[in-house]
Amino acid sequence: MIHQTSIIDKNAKISNSAKIGPYTIIGPNVEIGNNVEIYSHVNISGNTKIGANTKIFPFACIGTKPQDLKFEGEKNSLFIGKNNTIREYVTINPGTKGGGSITKIGDNCLFMISSHIAHDCKIGNNVVIANNVPLGGHVTIEDSVIIGGNSAVQQFTRIGRLAMIGGMTGVLKDVIPFGMSFGNRNYLKGLNLIGLRRRKYKNKIIMELGEAYKKIFSSKNLHENLSKINGEYKSNKLVQEVTEFISKGKKRPICYPLEN
Repeated sequence: MIHQTSIIDKNAKISNSAKIGPYTIIGPNVEIGNNVEIYSHVNISGNTKIGANTKIFPFACIGTKPQDLKFEGEKNSLFIGKNNTIREYVTINPGTKGGGSITKIGDNCLFMISSHIAHDCKIGNNVVIANNVPLGGHVTIEDSVIIGGNSAVQQFTRIGRLAMIGGMTGVLKDVIPFGMSFGNRNYLKGLNLIGLRRRKYKNKIIMELGEAYKKIFSSKNLHENLSKINGEYKSNKLVQEVTEFISKGKKRPICYPLEN
């Protein structure tokens, strides 16, 4: 169902099962999937693809030009997966040539009111981004991350799987998978034990991860600490995920516990 006051370019590809509310504007290169529900006063433009069952609330602005002074009008795109909820006043920008020309969002995510997803961000599945959270360009958010309200994430920062960011945190450093991070300038506050248990990881696996965490952050010489535990937790996939995340980090330093 498409409301008669909406303005939809004739070249846009809209599923017959999609619902589009009043005064919504959709550009020529937009593709809307099955059972997508778009409420009133939404603006969707650019080379934007929106997956099935996604809901977009009033005054969201999706696919408009990146807020990057280096952007020169090159071809770019925005991909949004299925079953996402995009609340009021959310803004999501497409990519630039400096980041592969694509912004990509996975499935089953919740973007609360006034959150902003900048150019070239890569967001996994089951991510929750609370109210008034801006992500800078080129940010990577892995699966099942939760970011508390009024936090801000600096460009090129990575946040690992199942990490939790407390409200009003300034995220300037990469956060390891399963980590909890807080503070005006973010620091590690241990592991997201509740999240791990909710996903039914065995206690033995979680305890080993806790032991490895203490060893990894036992001093400021991170890579030396990693070499010391090399092979010690070979059978623990969670520990391996953390060490691989740290080893891949190039753009931003790794977030440490406050005492270090």
